[in-house]
Amino acid sequence: MAPQTRMCSADNLAKDLSGKTYIVTGANSGVGLEVTRQLARQKAAVIMACRNTRAAQPLADEINEKDDGNAKVMALDLGSLASVREFVTAFNEGHDGLDGLVNNAGVMNTPKGVTDDGFETQFGVNHLGPFLLSELLLPVLKASAPSRIIATSSVYHENGDLDFDDLNWTARKYDGFQAYHDSKLALVLYARHLGQRLEDSGVTSVSLHPGWVQSNLASHTMPLWVQNFLAYPVLKLMGMISPWEGAQTTLHCLLDDGVTAHNGAYFSQVGTLYKNKADRPGGWPMASPSRFVGDDALGARLYDVSAELVGLT
Repeated sequence: MAPQTRMCSADNLAKDLSGKTYIVTGANSGVGLEVTRQLARQKAAVIMACRNTRAAQPLADEINEKDDGNAKVMALDLGSLASVREFVTAFNEGHDGLDGLVNNAGVMNTPKGVTDDGFETQFGVNHLGPFLLSELLLPVLKASAPSRIIATSSVYHENGDLDFDDLNWTARKYDGFQAYHDSKLALVLYARHLGQRLEDSGVTSVSLHPGWVQSNLASHTMPLWVQNFLAYPVLKLMGMISPWEGAQTTLHCLLDDGVTAHNGAYFSQVGTLYKNKADRPGGWPMASPSRFVGDDALGARLYDVSAELVGLT
């Protein structure tokens, strides 16, 4: 039997978030949409930062009408560093504060390809885009402290093994799953390093595994009709959870008062795909199963390389 899904407390989900502002990337589906809906129900202003604004706008309209919410769509393509910079400029022009950044958007097991800036797609979209977004928003996050940065990683980060000599897979035969694992390891390493940098700043940085969530993320691995219909009963028995259940760890990390004592930590929903059975119940927080995450020199190296790649000095 699979471990019981962890749920954000009723007290946290009842907090009045009036006057608070959050950015959620990839907010037009899955976990990002559920997080957006819940924050809006609690009267927060939510920026739905999405590449597909046409798909996001009707959802924002529905949230604002149904829940008397304050959701706003803004264009953000994490595969374009120019788009990230344009988003941050537009956000800063229209907002005085930011209480939380949820780096939720991502891609998985994509065909070999590159971003607008020439980076391997998964490393670029899953790590470098959120890295630049987080770094550029640090001034407003610090000015708004206490505030939080949430990095959505995966159980599969434990399989990651960054090759700093070939981050863009130009010398190796491309492996879409390994590239995904590497990008998710980068997120955990960066969140830990950022947490150390931000100690005593009032900004809390954490990473998380949301669970094996039924979402569009699987579209490059299997047809969604197979996940959502044909194989759904079996996948559910194996531990696949709903987007609402998948949103619970993100909401906990955003809203629970105790999270600030764990800057840089890793939080996990139930993870039936962890290699070690003892890790599968997850933990809020828990020790990362990756042998690399505790290597702070590696985290610092990743930061330096990433900063150079995205043009930060």
